Order: sequence, then structure tokens, then C-alpha cells
Amino acid sequence: MIKKLIFAIGFIMAVSVSAQKISDKEAVDAVTEKLRLAMISGEKSDLESLILPELTYGHSGGHIDDAKEFVEKLASKKSDFVTIDITNQTVSIVGNTAIVRHHFYAATADAGKAPGDVTLDILLVWAKVKNDWKLLARQAVKSEKKK
Repeated sequence: MIKKLIFAIGFIMAVSVSAQKISDKEAVDAVTEKLRLAMISGEKSDLESLILPELTYGHSGGHIDDAKEFVEKLASKKSDFVTIDITNQTVSIVGNTAIVRHHFYAATADAGKAPGDVTLDILLVWAKVKNDWKLLARQAVKSEKKK
């Protein structure tokens, strides 16, 4: 009887942990989509709601923005994404940290520049703060072609 009870408790705990990981993965997918839409809209409050003040945002050219620069560039349209398409996304959850990788294709209309397009590979690091996922770090590298 005790063995069955211990097995049942262990099984319930394993299912609970597995369900939590699935729930976190879905939440990270959703917040990543919110970030994509906020980067297109440039809505300051939406951008600020998704990031931590400690954000480090690495561009493919080597420049690194802090949280304030990240929001300002998008809100002012200095960095203007007309469209952003994301493919091949993977999400890994490690404790209260999520690692997201994806391919990023965007049409741009940055202030004072002719329309352009970018093809990047992206690494996002999300931190779980209470029940919300907040962007802590992002790094982009140039990608040769669509994958």
C-alpha cells in the first residue's frame, strides 16, 4: 500500500512539473510574439512592459543597447520595423530562465534610410519575474539566408 502511495505521489509530481514546463513554454512563445508586435508598433509602453531595466540588447553589427536605448530607438522610429517574420523558433526552459532561438526576417524603414531588409539569427533570454516573463538579453547575428 505504501509503495503504491509513494508511486502515485511521484507520478503526480512528475506530471505537475511536466505541465508547468509546457505552460511556461506556451507563455514564453506568447511573450515572444508580443515582443515581435511591439517592435513593429514601436509603442513605448508595450516595449517597456516586456523588458527588464537590466536589458542588454546586442545588434548584429556589434552595438549593444541598454533598456532605455532599445525602447527609444523603436519608439522614435530611428529603428523602424515594417514587418518581422520569425521561423524555426525553439524554447528551452531552465528554472526561471527561458532561452529562445529563432530566425528573424524583417523589412525596415529606419529614419533617413532607404527601405531595407535584415536576415538574422536571434538569441533571447527571458527571466521569470513573479508570473511574468521579461526580456533580460538579446543577441543578433547576421544570417546568410532564410532557413
